[in-house]
Amino acid sequence: MLDQRLVRDNPEQIANELGRRGKAVDLTRLQVIAQQQRKLEEERSGLQAEGNRIGKEVGQKIKSGADPKGDEVAELRHQGNAIKQKVAVLEEEEKHLSSQLKEQLLTYPNLPSPDCPDGRDESDNIELRRWGTPRKEEGLEEHWQIAERLNLFDTERSVRIAQSRFVTLMGQGARLERGLINFMLDLHTSKGYREVLPPVLVNSASLTGSGQLPKFADDCFRCSDDDLWLTPTAEVPVTSLHRDEIIPADQLPLRYAAYSPCFRREAGSYGRDTRGLIRLHQFNKVELYWFAHPDHSEEAHQQITADAEAVLQALELPYRVLDLCTGDIGFSARRTYDLEVWLPGAGAYREISSCSVCGDFQARRSSIRTKEGKNTKLVHTLNGSGLAVGRTMAALLENGQQPDGSIRMPDALVPYVGRERLQPE
Repeated sequence: MLDQRLVRDNPEQIANELGRRGKAVDLTRLQVIAQQQRKLEEERSGLQAEGNRIGKEVGQKIKSGADPKGDEVAELRHQGNAIKQKVAVLEEEEKHLSSQLKEQLLTYPNLPSPDCPDGRDESDNIELRRWGTPRKEEGLEEHWQIAERLNLFDTERSVRIAQSRFVTLMGQGARLERGLINFMLDLHTSKGYREVLPPVLVNSASLTGSGQLPKFADDCFRCSDDDLWLTPTAEVPVTSLHRDEIIPADQLPLRYAAYSPCFRREAGSYGRDTRGLIRLHQFNKVELYWFAHPDHSEEAHQQITADAEAVLQALELPYRVLDLCTGDIGFSARRTYDLEVWLPGAGAYREISSCSVCGDFQARRSSIRTKEGKNTKLVHTLNGSGLAVGRTMAALLENGQQPDGSIRMPDALVPYVGRERLQPE
């Protein structure tokens, strides 16, 4: 959430920064509300201070011998009661304005980093580097063709069980998925991440704190009888691990690696990637998440990206890194590096991880702070897929194709899969 002080004192900065995202905003009304709220807050604080002074004076008078039921004490108490009534009215007005302000601020995205390249859409993203040599032979199969041939998953029966865009992994496919999850978690925990297995159902406060609500409600699956939603990403519950907490500065950074099934309606994506593992309503993901000191979040962004890249390198999968422009970064992000893995069957790079630094945007929504001495400030949060498991499987299938139709497994994955190649069973 954006800083209310900016809305009150410098709305032009917000308008300019959101303009870099391609969003034209008029903050005049919000600025008026923020200024009114501040005025009420100052008036209330002044009255409370006066009420406290009168309360102390009453105590001192009585201690000095004044009659507790006398006119002098009664008059002071009358003044104190009148102040309490005024404070109660101001608190209600302040609460109303605060609710209005928060309701509107929750709809605005994060302000982009000054280092985030300007641009309108994905065509303006900047390629930073590549790793590995992409295969470009003719006649390579796409992953869904390989999966059908090797009987790795079943989509027709999944429609019977649920609906389209769900998949049931079978045999070697199920084993490969399980092996990939364990491999990713082992790799990340060996680097100091703390493993987390969070709830799959999350409440509205958790979705709001991480930035999914109210904007992305249509992309989420909701349990109608409860205030619970199926999590769209482990970023949501991990953000709320420390909601409403103060984390001592000497404990930062906190780094988590969380496996979770993820659920998304993929609203607006119908007709895209209808076959295979790229765009499903349910998929598995290992998420990397940092709570970092504000002074070190930029270095943390480089490191979390490197940690996601390490998975692709260990699996021998060619990829490239993109610096997303202001028109393409996510709602909660200040800056994002996308990792795109090479799919030789499709002949294209496809996103497999987005590594974002969110600054204090999520921390303000979730009230997550750190304390140094007497100073309290909001932490910075970062997240990145480490990796999306289904898309990793798709990349392994396409990059591992052999002339005899089998699929070679990378050396690092063989202990987790129990075989060097996938082949017809």
